[in-house]
Formats: sequence, C-alpha cells, structure tokens
Amino acid sequence: MRPFRLEVASAAIDELHARLDRVRWPDEAPEAPWQYGTSLGFMRELVQHWRHSFDWRATEAELNAWPQFKTRIDGIDVHFLHVPGEGTRKAPPLLLSHGWPGSVLEFMKVIPLLAAAGFTVVVPSLPGYTLSFEEHQPRKSMPEIGAIFDTLMRERLGYERYGAQGGDWGSFITAWLGANRAEHLTGIHLNLMPIRRDASMIENPTGAELRYLDELKAWLGEETGYQAIQGTRPQTLAFALSDSPVGLAAWIVEKYRAWTDCDGDPRRALSIDEMLGNISLYWFSNCIGASFWPYYARMHGPWPIDGPITVPTGYCEFPREIVRPPRETAERVFTNIRRWSVMKRGGHFAALEQPQALAEEIRAFFDELG
Repeated sequence: MRPFRLEVASAAIDELHARLDRVRWPDEAPEAPWQYGTSLGFMRELVQHWRHSFDWRATEAELNAWPQFKTRIDGIDVHFLHVPGEGTRKAPPLLLSHGWPGSVLEFMKVIPLLAAAGFTVVVPSLPGYTLSFEEHQPRKSMPEIGAIFDTLMRERLGYERYGAQGGDWGSFITAWLGANRAEHLTGIHLNLMPIRRDASMIENPTGAELRYLDELKAWLGEETGYQAIQGTRPQTLAFALSDSPVGLAAWIVEKYRAWTDCDGDPRRALSIDEMLGNISLYWFSNCIGASFWPYYARMHGPWPIDGPITVPTGYCEFPREIVRPPRETAERVFTNIRRWSVMKRGGHFAALEQPQALAEEIRAFFDELG
C-alpha cells in the first residue's frame, strides 16, 4: 500500500477556467426551467461561481486531511481513505461505498462522526471513479468491485470481519458482499434498497406495495433516461462530458436536484461548493466515461443482487430517495432485517444531506448487533 495525497496541477485548474470562459450556452424552452432538464439560469449562476469564487484547493485540503492510500487489486490502483476509530468503544471496521455520480467526498461530514463513535472507517473510490481511475484500465462490474473491496478489507488491511454500508451503487456492492461474502461480515447497512425493479416479482401486492408499484412506474417512465444512455452508449456520451466541464456539471447537477430533499432547488440540500467539489473531482480525473460502466454491465447481464441474503441488515429510508420499496417487498430478498428506520428528511445523497442522522442510524444498527 502506498500513501496518497491529491495535488491537481495548477495548469489543470487554469485550463478548466479557460474552458469556463469559453462556454457556449444552449437555448431553453420559454418559462420551463428544470422541466426538460437542467435549468439554464441555474447553470449560469453555478458556472459564474465555479469560475470566480469556488476554491478547489479548499476541497483538496479537506480530502487530504484524512489518511489516504492506493493499492493494486485486480488490475486497478484502488484509492481509499483509512481513518482509525477514536476512543475505546468497540465497533467493527466499516467499509463505506459511494455510488454515481458520487465520490469519497460524499463522506467528508460523516467520517468524523463515525470515527468518533469508534468505527475504523475505510472509504474506497469505486474502480473507474475519480481517484481509482486511470486511462485504459479494465472496466469492472458491481460484483467485481465487491470482490475487490473484500480483498482490500481482508487481505490488504487484515480485517477478518467488517461491517459494510452504502447507498446508490454502494448499496449494490454492500448487498453483494452480504450475499457472497457473508462469513466476512458482521452486518450490512443500506440507505438504498437494491432490489430488482420488476413489478412481476410482487404477487398479490399489499397496500404499501401498490403504492410502491405506482412510484416504481413513475421512476421507470420519467427518471431513467440517464440509465438508458449510460447503459447502452456510454462511450458516445463520454466524448461530450469529457470535453465540456459545463456539460459535465449539467449532467450531474440535474441529479442533485431530482434526488435530494430540496423542494426544487438543490442549494437547499447541498452547498454550491459541495456540488462543485465533486464535479471538479470528476473533471480533473476525467473518469466520467469509466464511471458509466456499471450501468452497461447491469443492462447487459443479470441483476447483481438476488436473495436470500441472510446477513444481518439495517436500512434507513429517506423520504426523497429515488424508490422506496416497503419492508415486505425488501424481505423477499433480505431475510434478516434487524432495523428499518423511516427518516424525516433527506434524499438519495444521505451522507451529504443528513450526515448526523445517517451516522446515528449506522451506529444504532451495529450497536444492536452487539
């Protein structure tokens, strides 16, 4: 394992600024901000802040405040944070997995809370994402990433057993570990329920499941266009988003608005600097094309998570999560749910939106396991 410190070249920052100075803005349908995608007015404000006010070095310093490393596993230089727990409280080592369009920056507010609760926290960048990306490296599916993370925890870091937590793709990785590496885990905690999005799996639905099926129909009909292009023609899209920082930002910002508990304005859930920190990390690492690969792998292969998953499982449902299956549906796959919590506020990016609530749920779940 090699210590790592992020230092983006000043020339790369200057080059980003030059591109922002040359942006060519698209037209927008009259009186329809956000109706057909990312708002032109919002993007003008975001780019103005990005060019003249955002301080990348502050984001870089926030990341570099934590111990970081890289290690070679299955052809990938895997980047990860490894933060020791504080105090004498016994807690399992905890693997945190992010998703798309996320990065380890999602966990900057939750890491100190978990470390203070005694967890030694391991936070890898997903292979193909940001700091675990390099040109021409092999692409990895979710099951392959799960296996890489298990190797990281057990063979590189020496943890015989550990806990795992995740949302978005991180929930798929976490659930895959529960299904395929159960003997290595003390338990898994999820803030997205990664069950098959297929109405036919629910026979004789309950009232709660009927609500979920309506929600699922709306999600599949109106909110999955990004999955279709990322899962079928990822390379084509990568040309545009690798060449235009504004295009990249618009692609990601639309998800910050759609998937957060923000009442229509993503700035009510996340700060502009939090959004731009993650977008800038994608830009500087030029990983966007590789980050699409799990969508292609999923659309051209079997659903990566099937039951029964018997490892102790905790789940917290945030009200603005993209889909919210009821417990009776989840129990068709996860047969050992020990804790199911419905949260008052928050959305898909739980570690950013509601770090205190998420950290408390994680601690409570693992405390209950003893």
